[in-house]
Amino acid sequence: MAELQALILTFLKAIGKYRWYAVGITWAVSVIGWTVVYRLPDSYQASARVYVDTQSILKPLLATMTTVPNVEQQVQFMRRTLISRPNVERVMRMVDLDIKNKSVQDHEQMVDELTSAIKITGTERDDIYTISYSNPNPKQGKEIVQSLLTIFVEGSFGGKKQESDKAVQFIDEQIKTYEDKLAAGENSLKEFKLQHMGILPRQGSDYGSIITELTDKLNQAKLELAEAEQARNALKRQIVGEDPAPVSGANTVEESVNPELENRIQTLEKNLDQLRMQYTEEHPDIVSSKRLLQQLQARKKEEAKKRVRSNDPGANYSPMMQQMNVALSVEEARVASLRARVNEFASRLGTARAQSNQAPEVEAQLAQLNRDYTVNKENYTKLVERREAARLSGDLTSATDMMSFRVIDPPTAPTVPTGPHRPRLMSMVFGGALIAGLGVALLMSQVRPTFVTQNALRDATGLPILGSISMNWTAEQKVRRRRRLYAFSASVALLFTAYGGVMAALLMKN
Repeated sequence: MAELQALILTFLKAIGKYRWYAVGITWAVSVIGWTVVYRLPDSYQASARVYVDTQSILKPLLATMTTVPNVEQQVQFMRRTLISRPNVERVMRMVDLDIKNKSVQDHEQMVDELTSAIKITGTERDDIYTISYSNPNPKQGKEIVQSLLTIFVEGSFGGKKQESDKAVQFIDEQIKTYEDKLAAGENSLKEFKLQHMGILPRQGSDYGSIITELTDKLNQAKLELAEAEQARNALKRQIVGEDPAPVSGANTVEESVNPELENRIQTLEKNLDQLRMQYTEEHPDIVSSKRLLQQLQARKKEEAKKRVRSNDPGANYSPMMQQMNVALSVEEARVASLRARVNEFASRLGTARAQSNQAPEVEAQLAQLNRDYTVNKENYTKLVERREAARLSGDLTSATDMMSFRVIDPPTAPTVPTGPHRPRLMSMVFGGALIAGLGVALLMSQVRPTFVTQNALRDATGLPILGSISMNWTAEQKVRRRRRLYAFSASVALLFTAYGGVMAALLMKN
């Protein structure tokens, strides 16, 4: 502690040796600093407070129909990007500050000054935002704050609207692309169906069911044809006399000349009917059976010619014979009709079987075309729905009902300056002047050092100190020392008095 006190005492003695330098530097720095502070231009702060109401009844009403914009996020985005270079340059154009710039450097300097001078404060909880700007010209400050307020409001409404318009434009382009795809897909389907019209199965059926249905119809037609042929053959036998029908007034029926031949014919016809239910008319078994049946029937006719016919010459002209001839004609027509039906069903069945081999590949190609067309159609429908939702979202974003701005404090031209804070600056200048004076005195004492104590001399030389001689001042020297002390005290007192007067004058002015 004693060493610290000794060190401080040494510094004070060293500074005291150059005290006039310290006072002079303090006076010079104070006067110059006070003059600069006094001549600083007044700064007027223009500000505006705005309340943003983000609660709207449209939100819950349209939440299920479209994407409701996040108005809180829009406001926060505009708050953070309001002091951006494009917006600052726009403000300069709105208040005609850009015409004052004569070079690119002036323009850049003005942009930097505006960016640093504009302040935006506010909280998301209260939704109240304050825009402030300080400028020596109060009218210009008001205009700049008004321009910023306009950009803030317009940007909050217009940003998302532009995004929605771009989204709608993009979706329109995609819809047009899918319209072209759908048109191409429809043409491909039409051409494919026209090209394979005979091969494509009917709706709700396949070739398996078609072949089964045609086979059933063919078998039914063959059965009906066999029945019709049996009926026709029976009529023929009655007419030619092989199986004579009873004539009016006759009670006896002649038996067949050759029962064995008749049984063979009947057995062969039954076998032929069974074969027709399984195979077509071109099958070898059916062809051989038909040939044998024709031979047996021809043989039967030859034997019938050799029979002894009835001696009644009017038998052929009896009403029964005429009815039998009419019935035979009907049966012949029915047999021809059924044979045509059998041939048609057989032809259809053959065609269906031939087409069934090509059907899987055609069906696969058709399924691929339908799948591509269905996917494109679904995407097209979704894009149309999204486009309408995007348009509604854009209209909803630009709707004033979604977000309302209420200016609480409109920007005005202030009459009382808000800066600079001259009393504080004057005090800072005075404090700096004192530090500068003391620092210069201390620096000079180090540049031109002297020994102010015996210990300093002993430490510097390393020699023992035997004694010291005090200064014996004369009367004239004492008077001069006293006068210099009074002058120094007066200069220091005058310095503090000047500081007090400056501060008093500033406080009275404010």
